[in-house]
Amino acid sequence: MRVLVVEDHPKLRSLVTRALRSEGYAVDERGDGVEGLHMLTEVEYDAVVLDLMLPGMDGLQVLKEARVRDVWAPVLVLTARDSVPDRVQGLDAGADDYLVKPFAMAELLGRVRALVRRGGAVRPHRLEVGPLVLDPATRSTTVGDERVDLSPREFALLEYLMRRAGKVVSRTELLDHVWDDAYDGVSNVVDVYVKYLRDKIDRRHGLDLLHTVRGVGYRLGPETEPRPGRSRP
Repeated sequence: MRVLVVEDHPKLRSLVTRALRSEGYAVDERGDGVEGLHMLTEVEYDAVVLDLMLPGMDGLQVLKEARVRDVWAPVLVLTARDSVPDRVQGLDAGADDYLVKPFAMAELLGRVRALVRRGGAVRPHRLEVGPLVLDPATRSTTVGDERVDLSPREFALLEYLMRRAGKVVSRTELLDHVWDDAYDGVSNVVDVYVKYLRDKIDRRHGLDLLHTVRGVGYRLGPETEPRPGRSRP
């Protein structure tokens, strides 16, 4: 899941970004409203954490302009203004949720998880594909009754694939949503992490859920019949 954080206070922006990344989110961060709006219109985000008091363009303007441009990523507004009229103004501008400063980081993470579940189509609280179960709220993965220990990045990759179970997902789409614009590593990182998941899920538990679609990407789900061009690395 890819999240945009737009907050002009460097220390708070860094804390929020680190907390989200520790949960496995791919995070882009900006400290200016104009830059934040540009990122919103250029990248498809699963959630946005947006401060209202921003240089260049304030958060309300960013929200209104994003909605005018048909950008519907769910937005959590951060603000020191806690009056009812201020909250109503933010919600009317297009915010999906509101968090008043100062806040507990655990609450912010919980609200982001809720936004990701609500964003786009209705998303179940638990994801299940055959015996494989992933719970975003508890950050847990199981096959049957056995826990599968995943790194934050492995968890994020599996969650994205499970939310699109049965569909072919390209490597580019996975890079866009599971990694972020700070990534500057090996070009085959998606293939490497899919192999990690295969080792921990398919091979360890005798399953056949992670499939490579040659020249396109990956599909997660039970194999129904042989597909032309499908292979496993």
